[in-house]
Amino acid sequence: MRSIWNGAISFGLVSIPIKLVNATESHAISFRQIHTEDGGRIRYRKFCELEDREVSSQEIGKGYEDADGSIIPITDEDLSQLPIPTARTIEIVAFVPSDRIDPLQMSSAYYLQASGAPAAKPYTLLREALKRSNKVAIAKFALRGRERLGMLRVVEDAIAMHGLLWPDEVRAPEGVAPDTDVTVRDKELDLADALMDTLGEVDLEDLRDEYREAVEEVIAAKAAGEAPPEMPQPEREGKVLDLMAALENSVRAARESRGEEDAEVKQLPQRKTSRSAAKETGGKKSTSTAKKAPEKKTAASSSASKASGGGGKSGTRKSAAKKTSAKKTPAKKAPAKKTASRKRSA
Repeated sequence: MRSIWNGAISFGLVSIPIKLVNATESHAISFRQIHTEDGGRIRYRKFCELEDREVSSQEIGKGYEDADGSIIPITDEDLSQLPIPTARTIEIVAFVPSDRIDPLQMSSAYYLQASGAPAAKPYTLLREALKRSNKVAIAKFALRGRERLGMLRVVEDAIAMHGLLWPDEVRAPEGVAPDTDVTVRDKELDLADALMDTLGEVDLEDLRDEYREAVEEVIAAKAAGEAPPEMPQPEREGKVLDLMAALENSVRAARESRGEEDAEVKQLPQRKTSRSAAKETGGKKSTSTAKKAPEKKTAASSSASKASGGGGKSGTRKSAAKKTSAKKTPAKKAPAKKTASRKRSA
């Protein structure tokens, strides 16, 4: 890989010569601007406004425009001799836990390559120290005309550096969240959790850029003089009026896409959070059980009394009522058996 910057890592009094190489590459399809009438390329030419002539790239330099409109020339030599230690050095200033870094701050990623054999030992020392500490290094470095923040971490057997935005470059999310009060029910959270579990995890290696593949198909078809393939139209759906129904349909669709036989979501609301479980265990279940048990006992005793004829009805009902009030646990057939035994004795 071609290096884009040469310098050293400053690790206390240890200096590690390194080369900076890009850790990522773009696979995006690039387009040229053309004249739509004849397909001619549109090109930009750079003119000097004082001499009114086109200039080559070798004649172009940098300049800073002052408040009065005057231009102050700045050369590459001026920038390389800035009176700061990070001009040619990645200066480590601290070691912090990785969760202290806000992902919003991360920008470009680079690999730090050891430059020559003498750099192998201190490079390996820093790498192993980062591994053992489970921390990342925060550093300052200068690149492309400005000083930047960086985060050094270990990737396999190499040290990678992520460029970081300065904290004041990250905007606060003001006015982004809904400004109305919204209540989310526990059942809705249960279904959302079920949908997340149904979708499951994914191996990022299996994901691909379908947009780029579709563009490549269009380009290949037009290059062969064929009609480009028709892209499927997205389904137009109305506004989601019932959030619960939308969540249930989403869970069902996710299960069907995975080929699961049972795509029903009847049992999904049974998945309770600790908060919803605490609400529903406030005695409701025991009350409903207690109510149903006497009904079953009364029904059993009444049927037994009917079978015994006219005599002994009142006595049977009284004994059944006493047993029902004395016992709260279900004893469905006990009263019926005792009543039947009294009938035989009579």
